[in-house]
Amino acid sequence: MSLSSSLSRMAKLTRDLESKALKLAPRERARLAQRLISSLDQEADADAEMVWRNKAERRLDELKSGNVAGVPAEKVTRKARSSVR
Repeated sequence: MSLSSSLSRMAKLTRDLESKALKLAPRERARLAQRLISSLDQEADADAEMVWRNKAERRLDELKSGNVAGVPAEKVTRKARSSVR
């Protein structure tokens, strides 16, 4: 089987699957969509988790060393609330 015929067959299978999915009840389509999106997020989430963990550890080290000063939560909350008004 050639590459082009394999791609053509895959495209047809995808169209058939999409057609069947669109015939599902709204609740079932939503569940399917959520599962599909979640399957994509798992890879991205693992990378994002590592990036955030490294950033948090670096910032904690900066706070402990005294290289940066913390900002009181009340001040941060007040600034955030005023920026969304």
